[in-house]
Amino acid sequence: MLNDTFLTPAQIVAELDKYIIGQHDAKRNVAIALRNRWRRLHAPADMQQEIVPNNILMIGATGVGKTEIARRLAHLADAPFVKVEASKFTEVGYVGRDVESMVRDLAEQSVSRLRQRRQDEVKAQAQQAVEDIILDALIPPMKAPSAGNGSNMGFGISGESIAADGIPNSDQELNERTRERFRQKIRNGELEDRRIEINVAQSGPSVGIMGAPGMMDEATMSGLQDMLGSMMPKKSRKRKVSVAEARKLLLEEEAAKLVDMDEVKEEAIRQAENSGIIFIDEIDKVATSGSGKSGGPDVSRQGVQRDLLPIVEGSAVNTKYGVVNTDHILFIAAGAFHVSKPSDLIPELQGRFPIRVELQSLNKDDFYRILKDPKNALTKQYQALLAAEDVQLDFEDAALLRLAEIAFEVNSEVENIGARRLHTVMSRLLNDLLFDVPDQLPAGTHLTVTPQLVEERLRDMVKNRDLSQYIL
Repeated sequence: MLNDTFLTPAQIVAELDKYIIGQHDAKRNVAIALRNRWRRLHAPADMQQEIVPNNILMIGATGVGKTEIARRLAHLADAPFVKVEASKFTEVGYVGRDVESMVRDLAEQSVSRLRQRRQDEVKAQAQQAVEDIILDALIPPMKAPSAGNGSNMGFGISGESIAADGIPNSDQELNERTRERFRQKIRNGELEDRRIEINVAQSGPSVGIMGAPGMMDEATMSGLQDMLGSMMPKKSRKRKVSVAEARKLLLEEEAAKLVDMDEVKEEAIRQAENSGIIFIDEIDKVATSGSGKSGGPDVSRQGVQRDLLPIVEGSAVNTKYGVVNTDHILFIAAGAFHVSKPSDLIPELQGRFPIRVELQSLNKDDFYRILKDPKNALTKQYQALLAAEDVQLDFEDAALLRLAEIAFEVNSEVENIGARRLHTVMSRLLNDLLFDVPDQLPAGTHLTVTPQLVEERLRDMVKNRDLSQYIL
């Protein structure tokens, strides 16, 4: 995974170009925002708190790449990232999600990713511990008898010399040699199907907290539940499983024991505060109608906007892992703004998103490049799917051009859903082939998509003016 420490804005744009076609202005702005985070952390200490991120508002129709840009940006930054939909929030006092939950989601995601990394770091130690547990279940180690347990203190029953731990040397050595043989068998995978009995941690019943609504917020209640849950005795139960299953069940459990969760929580909160990215989609859905009236749903929409203000500007939010300050979290908002306009947002919220970028609608050439160039292009995805059946799939260049034209035409005549239209077109083109593999088209088949095949399979889609059935 790439680290923004080593990426200049131009390099960030170059990385985004591998997955997203066009939208150069949007890429430039997010690249600058990402590099500025590294610059802030390397600025003089007395200035770091003063430098705040320039939040970005992306405006454009659905399917032009808004979400993909934000997601790829978080991947490049190796940063905690959450995507939320503004339409799911309600203002305080209404039933629904409150806006602070987006910060709690970010903290949760940050802790989860860091915990997984810490567990990966101690994986070798955890595997050794799991190996020991499995070995003990197969060949239990011999234990020394209690002192004074019998009259034979100097010799064994058959006259063997007694080791310092009270176990006859021959028996102890035999046990150790047997354990080592079985340890080697475990490592060689020779005992994967052998069934053993192990103790598996069992989650106890959830702890409920009774209280009147509004007495405590979600984070406080969640924190109390976690605290009470941690005070409950840990339960385990015996299970008889194969060695292979035991390894899977025990590995995560043993790795978790080796991770310092207090350190993980502290570091995760720091990463969320300094590197976190929150992508707020459909922000146009909470914009007011612009008619000047303030009744009906506009009241709740304005309430959501007002609740967003302190979060985006910078405030302290309680989470079950600790307090998260949002001053330096990067917020990227996006919306199609078909019905409303960015100016329909309340002025205070508009001011919190000083960078505005308008993404362009996709044309025929964009569709063609989307099918051909990105590392995760749809054509490459279908090729990978059929390669799993040992079937080779190729696309003639003229066929890709025709597919791009059809996708553009359908978008123009029905509803413009951007690059998502390509999923509809490609599915209709290849579904019959996918169904026939491997029964009618066995392994070793070589398939080529030609312009003639595109015309044959998609003729009805082009001619039929009632295209409602193809709207996603």
